[in-house]
Amino acid sequence: MKVTQEIETVSKVTVDHGCPSCGHVSLLPFYEVDNVPAHSCLLMPGRAEAVEYPRGTFRLAFCERCGMITNTSFDSRLHEYSPRYEETQHFSGRFCQFAKELAGRLIDGYGLRDKDILEIGCGKGEFLATLCEMGENRGIGIDPAAVPQRIAADVSSRLRFIHDFYSPEYRHLPADLICCRHTLEHIQPVHEFVDMIRQSIDDRPETLVFFEVPDVTRVLRERAFWDLYYEHCSYFSLGSLVRLFGSCRFEVLEARYDFDDQYLWLMARPSRRQTPPSPETQRELQQLSHDVQQFSDTCSAQIQQWRQRILAMAAEGRRPVAWGGGSKCVSFLTTLDVGDAIEYVVDINPYKQGEYLPGTGQQVVAPEFLREYRPGAVVVMNPIYCEEIRRCLEGLGIEAELIPV
Repeated sequence: MKVTQEIETVSKVTVDHGCPSCGHVSLLPFYEVDNVPAHSCLLMPGRAEAVEYPRGTFRLAFCERCGMITNTSFDSRLHEYSPRYEETQHFSGRFCQFAKELAGRLIDGYGLRDKDILEIGCGKGEFLATLCEMGENRGIGIDPAAVPQRIAADVSSRLRFIHDFYSPEYRHLPADLICCRHTLEHIQPVHEFVDMIRQSIDDRPETLVFFEVPDVTRVLRERAFWDLYYEHCSYFSLGSLVRLFGSCRFEVLEARYDFDDQYLWLMARPSRRQTPPSPETQRELQQLSHDVQQFSDTCSAQIQQWRQRILAMAAEGRRPVAWGGGSKCVSFLTTLDVGDAIEYVVDINPYKQGEYLPGTGQQVVAPEFLREYRPGAVVVMNPIYCEEIRRCLEGLGIEAELIPV
């Protein structure tokens, strides 16, 4: 495996597709990891299959014109989205609380009651169900990974699911709100995709669009290499997200941080013309360039510190485990390459338990497994869940140090 930070040693390069947001052809490479699993939420039934799962190269580059960050080595042919793709976070009480509060803010703030809602990339459908239940709305979810059977019967009659990717074929579907959460970062031609949505609602100027994505600014400043993985080929700051929608003839009504500043979201409506960048977004672009440089200069040290820390815990017999068998964990373990220093990964999602992480092959276990395993340290893949995990460990009688990444 190779991990490099290249901003000082590699000149600007011209990528065949240019910047997928603004088309600028001169991008600045700054981070590379070889042989990363092409999927991190598609778990395997056996260890051998998990270790041998297809891999790709992760090579991030920064657009100085608009702030977009993209994986210039991304190959969409490696993707395999299906109902087996287990991305949901809705088994967490903390996350369900956030999703319910978000749905309430959208319903109350934008009058989303007795409306038609179309969700692109709806996952297992939980958030769409929440919007429809709380606002007495009607919903259509489009996602090859949708599992309608998981939706409660009392709200399922309001919902319809389409196992497909969104395309102009579905422009006729009724929508007072088009919702798209944690999907845009999986799409590389982002301008083409957002423009397709804009064209699909060209004759419906009252339609609102709501997008939510991870915030790359936090990732850069915290040197959070575990938040960089193959499925995510597109990375946004608040400014680059606003620029993208403005260039696609949307008027941005609201753009903000959420979920302990880990997420960005944007509400917009169609506009007759492109919206130029504001002075605020231009200032943010300058700061983002600095953040990219700082990440490049310091991320190798962050990786090495974590590698030494995990290996030391294992050598001391502390039997560390990781908590959270999702994308963060796959990226964390793949990048560190610490072998079996972490033997197991804990997850409360029963659909993940007993499966194996792609790339490194750790088995995902239920929290109850820890009663017998007795770890001395639990590496928490998202600090926002520390209190929830602490209560779970106390209930199991486990005394272990919680170590948030």
